[in-house]
Amino acid sequence: MKKDLSSIVYTLFFIAVLAFIYLSIMPRWTFDDNQPLSEFSTKRALVHVKKISQKPHFVGSENHNQVANYLQQELTKLGLKTSFQEGYTLTDWGNLTKSKNIIARIKGNQSGKALVLLSHYDSAPHSASHGAGDDASGIATILESVRAFLYNKTPHQNDIIILFTDAEELGLNGAALFVTQHQWAKEVGLVLNFEARGTSGPSYMLMETNNGNAGMVKNFAAANTTFPVSNSLMYSIYKMLPNDTDLTVFREQGNIQGFNFAFIDSHYNYHTAQDDYNHLDHTSVAHQSSYLMPLLNYLSNTDLNTTKSTEDYVYFSIPFSFISYPFSWVVPMEIIAFALFLFFIFLGVAKRILTPQKMLQGFIPLLGSLFSAGLITFLGWKALLQIYPQYNDLLNGFTYNGHAYIAAFVLLSIAICFAFYHFFTPNKITANHFVAPLLIWLLINAGIAFGLQGAGFLIIPVYFGIFMFGFYILTQKYSPVLNLIFGIPALLIIPPFIQMFPIGLGLKLLFGSAILTTLCFGLLLPTFGNYVQKGTWSILFLLASIAFFAKAHSESDYEKGKAKSNSLVYLYDADTNSAQWLTYDKNLDSWTKNYLGENPNTPKGLEAVPLFSKYDSQFTFAAKAPIKNIPQPTIDFLIDSISDNLRYLKIRISPNRKVNRYDIFANEKMDIYNIKTNGVSHLEQNGKIYKRDGKRLLSYYIVDNEPLLLEFNINVATVFDMKLLESSFDLMQNPLFHINKRADWMMPTPFVLNDAVAIMETIKPSPGTIQKPAVVAEPQVYTTQPTPVNAVPDMEPKTVSEPTTIPEVNKVPEANKKVIKSKPKTRTRLKLIDAPIDTTR
Repeated sequence: MKKDLSSIVYTLFFIAVLAFIYLSIMPRWTFDDNQPLSEFSTKRALVHVKKISQKPHFVGSENHNQVANYLQQELTKLGLKTSFQEGYTLTDWGNLTKSKNIIARIKGNQSGKALVLLSHYDSAPHSASHGAGDDASGIATILESVRAFLYNKTPHQNDIIILFTDAEELGLNGAALFVTQHQWAKEVGLVLNFEARGTSGPSYMLMETNNGNAGMVKNFAAANTTFPVSNSLMYSIYKMLPNDTDLTVFREQGNIQGFNFAFIDSHYNYHTAQDDYNHLDHTSVAHQSSYLMPLLNYLSNTDLNTTKSTEDYVYFSIPFSFISYPFSWVVPMEIIAFALFLFFIFLGVAKRILTPQKMLQGFIPLLGSLFSAGLITFLGWKALLQIYPQYNDLLNGFTYNGHAYIAAFVLLSIAICFAFYHFFTPNKITANHFVAPLLIWLLINAGIAFGLQGAGFLIIPVYFGIFMFGFYILTQKYSPVLNLIFGIPALLIIPPFIQMFPIGLGLKLLFGSAILTTLCFGLLLPTFGNYVQKGTWSILFLLASIAFFAKAHSESDYEKGKAKSNSLVYLYDADTNSAQWLTYDKNLDSWTKNYLGENPNTPKGLEAVPLFSKYDSQFTFAAKAPIKNIPQPTIDFLIDSISDNLRYLKIRISPNRKVNRYDIFANEKMDIYNIKTNGVSHLEQNGKIYKRDGKRLLSYYIVDNEPLLLEFNINVATVFDMKLLESSFDLMQNPLFHINKRADWMMPTPFVLNDAVAIMETIKPSPGTIQKPAVVAEPQVYTTQPTPVNAVPDMEPKTVSEPTTIPEVNKVPEANKKVIKSKPKTRTRLKLIDAPIDTTR
């Protein structure tokens, strides 16, 4: 009975340690009604969040300018001179828009590099996102921190630049505008960027560096933040993902490094209508401030050149601590650990404590547990997607009951471990069985040492395991207390990853959590292995797992606040005078069936316009739609001329209704040279050729209904083949349609074109404009007149419109009047914007 009770005591000890880790990872209390003005107040910060996130405020929306004006007013209230920076950018995402950055500066008493406090104020388009987490929380954290900083009249050496960027959600355009065009960008030494990919959870710190991170690590440690949550493996994983922030532009375009801070839990609310004030966890905002306040005080008085380095450090956090050491230690630490391990094995064999046969037998339960837990979890999640097809509606891959599934599969993995050790080992596990997990961990760390040194800290719990192993070999005594103490590093370092991987990368990676759980079990084998009645413990953990599966099942349906995503697009094809309803949904609901019916068709005729989506979503169903009298855009060919075997085109596309987005597509065989859009060149144009992926040329997010001016060259022998998709995000409000309001347990699908009225048509000049000899040397304006939507398109040649005012071009010799010549400009270096735009107010 005593041994039975000891097993319970060990289990309670592990639960207490894990609870301590969970509770101490971030601030848990934000009751600051009486917080003095000299300190950060979460309550005051949330006032800003509530104001900014009242309504969606994506670029081009009415609320967008209102938020910009509010932020300017708030900075002005702090006594700061505030300016706007406006201009067009075409970033490497292929997105063009006019951004409006909000900038202020606090002067320091020395002339060193400046510290930038960065966050973006636009919300995500298409999905009615209020942007409370992403990124009103970051804006509010900066505003309240700066208020407290100024109130305290904190002496500081460095200038502090407050930068609220625009159009981050579209393609980091505002950051690109600042880095490439603003004169202050050259004075920046370091950036602190505050972001979110959810509405709750701890804020993780990620570094963005071009070279070594040693200087960044040292300065971060010196700032002594209260609740650091980070490790060097996270950024290694982050760099592999298709996720960027404004800080990425600073690093890539300006060689300016910095820190990202972001909370990522409740990922299902990211970019959705549920990213609102009511869903935002106040403690996550408090956690953001726990970074900014100490870093602002420290870095504003530090030579920011010290953050640069060529050396890399391994770093990781445990509650209230931040630990780091050089990459150069990783290989020696692995070698020393292997040497100690082999020494203790040699000593154990010499003392006849260890035998080769029993050591080999120890691999059976461990490998059996690893493969079984990983495979069952992998197949189990696949099966759950079949049982609950609604889980496929959430594109980010993390369901509302995701935490219950994490707990269920982790507990199931532990049950599997106990079962294997029950059937394949004696009641009392000896040191022979501990050889297998130590060796596997050493092999994993050998791979880390030579391939992923950012994860080099995973050798630390292995060292403590070797110490446990060595203590028994040297003394031949079993010490339960020592085993519990030496097991704490494994609990501090590994379980956070078990939870973080599925949250950050989706529940498809639950099998990785199962494998990590089994490997962690192996490191704790000196304790778990001596549990009496392992079979009983296996059943207990299995029952606990079933309980969480039952909990997940009870929470599997949609409800208000945990809504189902759905999508609807009206598309009119001007070339065929036809219209259709389209959706991205895999599971139609009552709302979408109102328009698509019970038996919708497979979408056809959309190969020429493959829309970009973060998760590569494609239209799934289509149905015939009524033709509506929607004003079509006017397409003007301002210049169409040939010079040096290159055809130069200048095209203006003007909306005749309130629109939000143009998508331009071109045949993959068309090489596009020297592209300029609304006067700007591509941010990372590859020489003269415009680098693109597939047919999509660019997406233009429209502000103030300004037309798109497109200039480029193609080879003279190239067939001109381009398509336009014009979209307005007003399907729900458009008076031409009578769309039912969604039920309160539904919301617009994020990351895709949604709730849109779209027109698709071929971009072409009037027949004969380039084939026939020109009768005048001056370039002509050819206008494609909109075709009435209720008539068959007229295929007769259009009348050439009257010439409009266009740039002067050289007269063409009489002998060369077959075409209109206009030599395009050539540049040895392409700039983002040809001339600076002074928009300071």
